[in-house]
Amino acid sequence: MTVVVMGMPAVRAGRPSMDGRPDTPFLVDRFGRTARDLRVSITEKCSLRCTYCMPEEGLPAIPAEELLTTAEIVRLVVLAVRELGIEEVRFTGGEPLMRRDLEQIIAGCRSELPDTPLAMTSNGVGLQHRARKLAAAGLNRINISLDTVDREGFARLTRRDRLDSVLEGIRAAHREGLAPVKVNAVLMRETLTGAADLLAWCLDEGVELRFIEEMPLDADQEWARANMITAEELLGVLGERFELTEVGRDDPSAPAEQWLVNGGPATVGIIASVTRSFCSDCDRTRLTADGRIRSCLFSDQEYDIRGALRANASDAEIAALWRGAMWHKWAGHGINAADFVPPERSMGAIGG
Repeated sequence: MTVVVMGMPAVRAGRPSMDGRPDTPFLVDRFGRTARDLRVSITEKCSLRCTYCMPEEGLPAIPAEELLTTAEIVRLVVLAVRELGIEEVRFTGGEPLMRRDLEQIIAGCRSELPDTPLAMTSNGVGLQHRARKLAAAGLNRINISLDTVDREGFARLTRRDRLDSVLEGIRAAHREGLAPVKVNAVLMRETLTGAADLLAWCLDEGVELRFIEEMPLDADQEWARANMITAEELLGVLGERFELTEVGRDDPSAPAEQWLVNGGPATVGIIASVTRSFCSDCDRTRLTADGRIRSCLFSDQEYDIRGALRANASDAEIAALWRGAMWHKWAGHGINAADFVPPERSMGAIGG
């Protein structure tokens, strides 16, 4: 097994060691977890420049020939479901709406996998113009990133004045039945005072809100543990305006803990990725836009699946590579460890 030096994460070529791995088709790892949730990044491009995700000038462009094609994405998704036990697929970016063939990708997967849940994470910019086509192609549901409903605050955080487009995108997704529509908000010091306003807006619109603790995945590498907003601090702020009753998690692998709002039935979720780590129950595997298998958000060890595809590898050979990559998944992200080092790729380059 060799390491290909690319000025990026260590990309492994060849088949990973299977020593000690049980004889199972599923994506198991050494810590007893099984990956059943596939995240597929389809582009590094984005229409916003959120400070916790992208540099102001955007990410370096991936040459077109290095991106997975529509057919390659469909083949890998189908293989993952049929051969590796994947039960749900989510398309991410960058911003997946930046790919003109997004509807074709979804339709291709839906044609082959009529019963598999297909979801997408988006920033919502321009979604109002494509929500109907995406639903018709076979998309089941969508998560939309929105950190504040204050226009000036939104423009500062995203470096773009596109709040109206995002709000219309959320409403369009709701109208087209891409349900449940979930809104994801990254906890930031500058938006904390508006967190209750965001929750009130989501309650009025009938969409689910989930706050996410900020992780060290920003391209500018300015994240600091001491400056982040914790779940406990957020609960204190929301509790000044709403009555919150803890529900917890229905599924141990689900990242969000739930609270009933004012007695329910509406809820608000909090993904406490840093202070209440759920790594021991993680069930995700990731495919980057340039065709690398990534077992963990924070692991810089990637395996080249695009190269195998384009070298005419069989489905069995690709499945074996994927199983080996996941067998070596880390125990956890280790954010709170003294020797923690953020990954080379930022969130925008990995996919949400």
